[in-house]
Amino acid sequence: MEEYARILNYAIPGFLILIAIEYGASCWMQLKVNRLFDTISSLSSGITNVVKDILGLSIIIISYTWMVNHWAIFEVRSELWLYIIAFIGLDFAGYWSHRFSHTINIFWNRHIIHHSSEEFNLACALRQSVSEIFAVFTILFLPMAILGVPAKVVAIVGPLHLFAQFWYHTRLIGRMGWLEYIIVTPSHHRVHHAINPRYMDKNYGQIFIIWDKMFGSFQPELDDDPPVYGITRPAQTWNPWIINYQHLWLMITDAWRTKSWQDKLRIWFMPTGWRPEDVKVKFPVESISDVRQQEKYHTEGSALFKTWVTMQLFFTLFFMMFLFNNIGNIPGEQIMIYGGFIFAMVFAFTSLMDGSLWAIFGEVVKLVCAGTLLYQWSFKWYTIDQVWSQGSLWIISYMIVSFVLTFYFLYIDKVKTVDYTLQTA
Repeated sequence: MEEYARILNYAIPGFLILIAIEYGASCWMQLKVNRLFDTISSLSSGITNVVKDILGLSIIIISYTWMVNHWAIFEVRSELWLYIIAFIGLDFAGYWSHRFSHTINIFWNRHIIHHSSEEFNLACALRQSVSEIFAVFTILFLPMAILGVPAKVVAIVGPLHLFAQFWYHTRLIGRMGWLEYIIVTPSHHRVHHAINPRYMDKNYGQIFIIWDKMFGSFQPELDDDPPVYGITRPAQTWNPWIINYQHLWLMITDAWRTKSWQDKLRIWFMPTGWRPEDVKVKFPVESISDVRQQEKYHTEGSALFKTWVTMQLFFTLFFMMFLFNNIGNIPGEQIMIYGGFIFAMVFAFTSLMDGSLWAIFGEVVKLVCAGTLLYQWSFKWYTIDQVWSQGSLWIISYMIVSFVLTFYFLYIDKVKTVDYTLQTA
């Protein structure tokens, strides 16, 4: 946990710098690829994901270490080959877990957040799941376990493999010549994120595109069919917590409402998007039938409101980085409360971007978590006063101002939902 937190101390600023560079390049190229609230929602989703990982909020059905200890048949002595096998093995497993997430109803819930943005940019790469509680796809690491690749090698290669998937989430890079035949490129991944009928459920590869070509899921980007991004049942919210569980809630309600006991059981394992016929007729769900008529979700607020929610994002990043840099010294139960505090921050200000009263609930939970920590830390924000004089006082002042401004923006300077026309490259 501490090692991963140290890695994130370097990775997160790097991601933010690259996102800023992409935004500057898009302005210079006069191609609009970012919207403020969409970008904030994407970054907020990334925050919830990494905090969940740091807190260890996952249940591993079968661990990789157990598989290596019990099922290893070979022993690869070359350290170089161990790392090569681990990278290829992770990519092979990633292809299949990605494909299952797209094609099996219950598993789509763990991946829907990544596709929920109606833009395609580096920020949307950070839309990662917080709803993936059960790690069920570790079994896909079986080939590596049989070859005896040590768990510590997988632990080192894993973050590198994950971070290497960041760069190709962009519309600013065109086709890349001969590399298109080997690795996943921005062109390939634009297809994957598109909801155009011919692009749906294609290009699952994470680093190597060869898996898609081997297993029949490859589709090139076509000039006469520009990708349209998002999900066919639009999320209609900026709140990553709601997006993470929308699909699961729909399946639960469908399973409850359908009269067929067979459908109550099979809905979880049917193809993604499947619903019982009786429920589909009686309880229709909005979906996009013509991608060229897509109406993107968009809310608009005053300059003051935009400034405030942007500040809220950076406040959240500050509190997150503070946790990462002190995680080895804070007791375990306090780390969990701190994680709840960050989760509540994200819930509160992303609900505020929707103009939703749920923002008040988020602010209350945030105050409860912060108050609990302050009480346990003798009304100091841990050790912040040692590096920033009166830092605790500023944090307490922030809590109060945030609570008050939530009511101001909900009832006085209100956010509005507005139409946003489709823009394609």
